Amino acid sequence: MVSNATAGLTCPSPMKPTSNGIFQGDDPLQFSLPLAILQICLVVVVTRGLAFILKPLRQPRVIAEIIGGILLGPSALGRSKSYMQAIFPPKSLPVLDTLANLGLLFFLFLAGLELDPKSLRQTGKRALGIALAGISLPFALGIGSSYILKETISKGVNGTAFLVFMGVALSITAFPVLARILAELKLLTTDVGRMAMSAAAVNDVAAWILLALAIALSGTGKSSLVPLWVFLSGCVFVVCAILIVPPIFKWIAQRCHEGEPVKETYICATLAAVLAAGFVTDAIGIHAMFGAFVIGVLIPKDGPFADSLVEKVEDLVSGLFLPLYFVSSGLKTNIATIHGLQSWGLLVLVIFTACFGKIFGTLLVTLLCKASLREALTLGFLMNTKGLVELIVLNIGKDRKVLNDQTFAIMVLMALFTTFITTPIVMAIYKPENRKRMADYKNRKIERKNPNTQLRILTCYHSVRNIPSIINLLEASRGSEKREGLSVYALHLMELSERSSAIIMVHKARKNGLPFWNKSQQSDANHVVVAFEAYRQLSHVSIRSMKAISSMPGMHDDICNTAESNRAAIIILPFHKHQRVDGSLETTRSEFRLVNRKVLEHARCSVGILVDRGLGGTTQVAASNVSYFIMVLFFGGCDDREALAYGVRMAEHPGIRLTVIRFIVETESVGEIVRLNRETASSKLRSSDEEFLAEFKQNMAKDDSIKYEEKLVRNAADAIAVLSELKRCSLFLVGRRPECEAALDLCRSDDCSELGPVGGLLTSPDFSTTASVLIVQQYKSGASPNLTLQMEDESPDKDSI
Repeated sequence: MVSNATAGLTCPSPMKPTSNGIFQGDDPLQFSLPLAILQICLVVVVTRGLAFILKPLRQPRVIAEIIGGILLGPSALGRSKSYMQAIFPPKSLPVLDTLANLGLLFFLFLAGLELDPKSLRQTGKRALGIALAGISLPFALGIGSSYILKETISKGVNGTAFLVFMGVALSITAFPVLARILAELKLLTTDVGRMAMSAAAVNDVAAWILLALAIALSGTGKSSLVPLWVFLSGCVFVVCAILIVPPIFKWIAQRCHEGEPVKETYICATLAAVLAAGFVTDAIGIHAMFGAFVIGVLIPKDGPFADSLVEKVEDLVSGLFLPLYFVSSGLKTNIATIHGLQSWGLLVLVIFTACFGKIFGTLLVTLLCKASLREALTLGFLMNTKGLVELIVLNIGKDRKVLNDQTFAIMVLMALFTTFITTPIVMAIYKPENRKRMADYKNRKIERKNPNTQLRILTCYHSVRNIPSIINLLEASRGSEKREGLSVYALHLMELSERSSAIIMVHKARKNGLPFWNKSQQSDANHVVVAFEAYRQLSHVSIRSMKAISSMPGMHDDICNTAESNRAAIIILPFHKHQRVDGSLETTRSEFRLVNRKVLEHARCSVGILVDRGLGGTTQVAASNVSYFIMVLFFGGCDDREALAYGVRMAEHPGIRLTVIRFIVETESVGEIVRLNRETASSKLRSSDEEFLAEFKQNMAKDDSIKYEEKLVRNAADAIAVLSELKRCSLFLVGRRPECEAALDLCRSDDCSELGPVGGLLTSPDFSTTASVLIVQQYKSGASPNLTLQMEDESPDKDSI
């Protein structure tokens, strides 16, 4: 069975690049270009499909790519000879391998960009000790297990090279894969996460050095001095690169300014330098990928130049070319070669050796550093993560005849197994609820006994589109000078993806926490941060900008934890739809709707969802030019009281006029049980609404900017008729869960459950308005709000404020 390009006794005839078309009798699959296109499409579909299937298991994409390569190879689909001859014929493999290695070369250039040499110099003694233990013990056990393999299934191989390859394969920790797992599990800012990242960075560099040594030893030269010359030449290349590359790219980086496009000349020169370095290292006899990796490491990470390089290269390389490398590995992996009790026993031995060496070595040193057993175990399993570098080692060993088919298949399955178990085991032994809880605080809502205390707002945004309206809303929320002021935390919500740029952001986040403050100079140059900084200086409002880098399923955790840690009274979220030119609302990303719903469910403070229809226009409005008409629609309930409390604060701004419309349901008796509205006065104790409104009416008598009206309605139709008459308005403030039958009947659609019935009506296409809408949900202690739109009985508020 064909497993690589060299299998077979005769060299197949080369393929022509393009065909004349099927109408002229040519079979496209007999020509290299159309066949390569088909192979790429098949690989992308299979690997992305598997990634989607494994996403609920929170597995890194490298798992899907390894499995996809195995499925497309002789272990599964490749058992059909007609399939192999049609899709992956031997004469097509040189082209496939060339494209795969070209993708690998540029991907490792990106991997070098991810690695910051400055962080290595700052590695502490604990991380260095953990890294050394995580390398030395598995390396020694790998050498030991190689003797067993040599006596059983790997007879006749190059002994020295085989020992080193086995040691390197078992001692590697996949740095990029580990970073994604830590970010996915919210462990980046824990002590375990920081230690794992620092130790893995050291491990990564050591692995490359050991791999270079292994490649040098695996040469086929007759002279015993050849490996020495190869290794010494590689060292000379690295030294020359350190002396020459940084000054050149530092000069280029200084000419690339934030906010301006990087010149095409600089990008082309850099990519050419990567290829040239790859040529030099390949000529030396190491591998072309070493040169690319070294160039990536030595490029300065500060400024927009490195980010621009990643942006230009990553999608094409990671999306199309790199998966070909996994297929190239899969075509060499034949699980059928593992047969018999001996082979499966050796597989178990290799897996046990790899896991024991990494976990026990890391565990021992971590316990000596006085860490807890749970943290030490977690760190051990994290350091046991394998990935692309593992496959690179195995593929080089296979190509150089150091690893035979059976040993190669065993090692690939070992890498797959050890990486697959990392996430579930870490989740089991290091659960989020076991981590330290945040300190409690009182002011978790806007309605409070002392309204003059400081108001803390966490406002979130997806993109630049949200910024003007957010700043205009914050300007309206300032309140009068007699209050203690407004403190704002602006959180940029960014999705953690498999892209290299996301991991670069993760590394930056790791330095200051996740989410992290934008304290660096290059971050201050960001135009979003500049907008908030300008507003801070003009308005004297305390604003701090942050970024949350999370996967969509876990983004609500970052939002809620950030609000908790900064003692926010309210979280303001952008609606998942934005306004189009014609005034209709268009979905930005449906995933953000689920994020909003989860924040409503889990937040331990009040939450507001802003439906933006251009509050104040598309630009920031100066304080002296603010002129808004704000309406609070009051049906009753804690959420409506929260909306009214927010509106009263806004009315203190000299440019804002507030109108409060209270809807009172008239008594109905039509052959049914008489239903009395909860807001009407009765002989019973006055409700929280009545008490709040009484205090509001008393205070509003001193303020000409506030207008209060009462509207009698019998049902939802009457309420809609009243709302349709409200034309002149800049912003509606409404509660999400009004306690009124007439309000509950305004909108019963499931499409607006997170907005509530009133907010759903105001944002529906059937209701004509140009006003923005802020839907507010008040925090209720001791109970998690649910997303069903059922009227609940509410006792007077007992929350401490």
